[in-house]
Amino acid sequence: MLKSLGSMAEGLRLERMRASRLWAGNGFRNLAPIRPGLRDPAAKFPTLADFLCGGTRRVPTGPLPAVDPREGWRKPAGSGLRATWLGHSTVLLEIDGVRLLTDPVWGARASPSQLAGPRRFQPVPVALKALPPIDAVLVSHDHYDHLCHPTVRALAKTAVPFVASLGVGAHLQGWGVAPERIVELDWWESHRLPGTEVEVTAAPSQHFSGRGMKDRNATLWSSLVIRSPRHRVFFSGDTGLTDQYAEIRRRLGPFDLVMLEVGAFHPAWGDIHLGPANALEALRLLGGGAFLPVHWGTFSLAMHAWDEPAETLLALAPRQGVQLVMPQLGQPVEPAQVDQVVPWWRAVDHGDAAPAVPMTWPKAAAWPLD
Repeated sequence: MLKSLGSMAEGLRLERMRASRLWAGNGFRNLAPIRPGLRDPAAKFPTLADFLCGGTRRVPTGPLPAVDPREGWRKPAGSGLRATWLGHSTVLLEIDGVRLLTDPVWGARASPSQLAGPRRFQPVPVALKALPPIDAVLVSHDHYDHLCHPTVRALAKTAVPFVASLGVGAHLQGWGVAPERIVELDWWESHRLPGTEVEVTAAPSQHFSGRGMKDRNATLWSSLVIRSPRHRVFFSGDTGLTDQYAEIRRRLGPFDLVMLEVGAFHPAWGDIHLGPANALEALRLLGGGAFLPVHWGTFSLAMHAWDEPAETLLALAPRQGVQLVMPQLGQPVEPAQVDQVVPWWRAVDHGDAAPAVPMTWPKAAAWPLD
């Protein structure tokens, strides 16, 4: 069996999983039922031929603009909160002096094989070994574009701890991460990072899990909330639109920074992926906050154009009073200091970026929350 498929939970880990209220007898479940075929019944489900050959402009014609972040990381974040989007759902988050890495993927493909499957558009802007010291790695769920076997194998050789959704620790341990460095969370459970005032909480999402043919929903999927005395950050992982976001806001918000998935979407996948329009609705339910879109610009995992999520957000967000944070790959940004978006992605297929778009938004208290 391919080592990259991961390992199934057993023993005490499996007992804890079965004790979760989300355990459905042979795997985890969503609170809201996913419709047959994981789809909106009004949308036509794409065929394999559609997925392999359908759509246009699914891959950029050249390298995306990128920044080496290391110089920026040498300076402390003046506001105490800084994020560096490194591609797809991988973000280096700095929160009051603590560095966290979300869903790290440095592998060439989102696949069990590094010889076949969706290939990344270009390398990560910084080598994994060139990262500054990381206080914890956060893993939302076990899909290949979020949990990368070669990346975890490399990180296993360091002392960095992992905080993951329930059951994902079986994969991590199987790939060499010492069990004492693994913390697994059920929804609404929290973990205080030792020696810090930063707390990570697993929260609801609406998705599924599995890396092979026989392990569907064998591990949990979660969104993650990171809180310090000064800041609160939300990270969606993968999810469809769920009213649980309002409950997350009530329990854990408001948020200074919200990272939501916007790419790799299709109308037929409305129950399990957001897309840009539903991401804006999710942001409203969460109570607002600076919005950093993730899960785009790295892999072709759907039929839409590679830059469609960014263009749709740029068209919709200003009308809704949303503060977009859309840095180049590798560009460290402090949400409190962002007042415009430069459409840097247009330089790839169109030759130059359009003028900056000013961002104006109401104060959080003015957001319609319900």
